[in-house]
Amino acid sequence: MINWSNTSNVAHTGVMTDRVLILGGRGRIGSSVAQDIANHTQAKITITGRTPETGSLPLAEREQYLSLDLVEVDKLREAIANSDLVVHCAGPFHYRDANVLKFCIEQGVNYIDVSDHRSFTSKALTYHEQAVAAGVTAVINTGIFPGISNSMVRQGVEQFDEAEKIKLFYLVAGSGGAGITVMRTTFLGLQHPFEAWIDGKWQEVKPYSERELVDFPHYQRNGVYWFDMPETFTLPYAFPSVKSVVTKFGSFPDYYNHLTWIAAHIFPKWLMQRNGMIEFLSHVSHTMTDFTNRFSGIGVAVRSEVTGKKNGSTGVYASTVLHDNAAVATGCGTGIVAQLILEGKLHKPGVLPVENALPTDLFTEVMDSRGIKIEHTFLKYPEQVMSPHGKDSAT
Repeated sequence: MINWSNTSNVAHTGVMTDRVLILGGRGRIGSSVAQDIANHTQAKITITGRTPETGSLPLAEREQYLSLDLVEVDKLREAIANSDLVVHCAGPFHYRDANVLKFCIEQGVNYIDVSDHRSFTSKALTYHEQAVAAGVTAVINTGIFPGISNSMVRQGVEQFDEAEKIKLFYLVAGSGGAGITVMRTTFLGLQHPFEAWIDGKWQEVKPYSERELVDFPHYQRNGVYWFDMPETFTLPYAFPSVKSVVTKFGSFPDYYNHLTWIAAHIFPKWLMQRNGMIEFLSHVSHTMTDFTNRFSGIGVAVRSEVTGKKNGSTGVYASTVLHDNAAVATGCGTGIVAQLILEGKLHKPGVLPVENALPTDLFTEVMDSRGIKIEHTFLKYPEQVMSPHGKDSAT
């Protein structure tokens, strides 16, 4: 049994205090989420990890630690039952089941996650009707990308009478301030081809292919490549008029891209599909980026381009956002959703990706409150050139 004697949700003033459970809260992403929620709400936060050691955790006044492994089903159910909101940060999500979401729906507890793979997204979306019936708001794919990126797209789509094409470009410097789990996610994403919505039909795409040079704020021109993200899968359904959705990811410095390309295209497929190889590459990459972070920084940049028609004219609405710490930016992207749910401003029963759940006015409001500025440019044909990026056939 869990000792909840210190987790009363009634503060000394007699006012009810929200209780937030962050699964995987010891990692760099989870701790960034916890910090953002602590900064912008009065919630009492419980963070979990698989080990009992808590000495190294800088627990704040409204935070506590719970040793919990997701396979401990009874303990997990009890922890969820004693919460008002659950934030699932225990990745990687490639092979995760949706039991946490299922338990939240069964117990009427709102849910958020930082999932970043279509396999998990597909599993989660099957619980949509159950969440609607239970009155549970479950927002999936939150963070920086997916997450803030999806809301940037929604804002772009809303500028047109009819949106036709979506392009999302992501760039992470060094390790991005994240831990080994994010490295695993990157290499797991190289294992298999995936389907992308191109020219009005689903087409198979090879991971880390079709290098493109894109201008990002601060980082200038850098290579990006096709990468399987849940928004590749969800955005075509959110915006049915769109005929193509492109999602490309790259690293800074650019030489990391070439090393990743080699892993995707030169290493034998059977080798890349072994867990041991994924672990080896993840640890080597993490060691390398820990060294180069001092030169590259650990920031993130996102560029969204939505092409569409407005009053009969075709144009593109481009949005860019820059943050000096990718892990902190992820915490903000998840924290804004948590804040709005806890404040009662976001109540949409069902299982919804960010672009379906978060209205643009609320998105801009909470982003402004965190001092995160999104730059916008509207380029109209034929007076202006559409896109400031080009293609490069090099690896």
